[in-house]
Amino acid sequence: MKRPEVYLTREITPASLVKIYEQLGVPAEGRVGVKISLGEPGNQNYLKPELIKDLVHLVDGTIIESNTAYGGGRGDTANHLQVAKDHGFTEIAEIDIMDADGEIELPIRGGHNLDVDPVGQNLAKYDTVINLAHFKGHGVAGFGGVLKNQSIGIASIAGKAYIHTAGATRDAEKFMACFSENPPADLDVFAIQDQFLESMAEAAKAVSDYLRDKTGRENPILYINVLNNISRDCDCDAEPEAVNLPDLGIIASLDPVAADQASLDQILALTGEGRDAFAERLETQNGAHILQYAAELGLGSREYELIEID
Repeated sequence: MKRPEVYLTREITPASLVKIYEQLGVPAEGRVGVKISLGEPGNQNYLKPELIKDLVHLVDGTIIESNTAYGGGRGDTANHLQVAKDHGFTEIAEIDIMDADGEIELPIRGGHNLDVDPVGQNLAKYDTVINLAHFKGHGVAGFGGVLKNQSIGIASIAGKAYIHTAGATRDAEKFMACFSENPPADLDVFAIQDQFLESMAEAAKAVSDYLRDKTGRENPILYINVLNNISRDCDCDAEPEAVNLPDLGIIASLDPVAADQASLDQILALTGEGRDAFAERLETQNGAHILQYAAELGLGSREYELIEID
């Protein structure tokens, strides 16, 4: 089979973001949701409004997000919308916290950890999703890109707990208690790392399957990773480790597995302390397992053809 095409531009500008979106050759149709992370208060590594504004306006998009399971500054809709305002996103687009008024359950096909994927009910409003991820490390998942943005990022609060515990609980308080001094005796999230990564892949595929079924289109989701301000920590961390890798560009594909694999490959091809620190976290968390399992599920391919468009 033909390897999926992955496009790369070394420029990280509003114009280059529009250019690489257009390179995909699949215009966003109908009502468009642009899925980003709005960034935890205190974090400065998230994708900035001035970078994404031209693309959001081009597709007449709504910025879509879901509330967090760990509380923080984005654990409820009112505070999440305040973060959106504080970080400048309300100046460029409408903001939709998709689980503000409830959730729907998406069926899981082919997985063995989750039976459903609980997501914000407002996902049903959208015909196209531009999965626009800031690629970075992550303390639990090893790394975060479009797969994480489509799974944990779109899941409701209960869905996030469900994914993190590989189907054991939808109770966010019980999930967060796993990290306390008195964790639940019947739930050890540290023993199910691979199952957590697999659950993310299952949830990401559920979103893809849902939008394909809903729209009847092969590519209702477009995948873009921005490789700038790269830390070992996620944008969900209010005090992330310092940025210690160079800005590498923007990667886009119609294949989410290929997009994340290509982004990882760009980082791992580097040398130096920053690269080694990133690689150590990736290995410690077995982060690449999500790519292996997502490929097994049929969500995408780890092999790809890289096309530089500069």
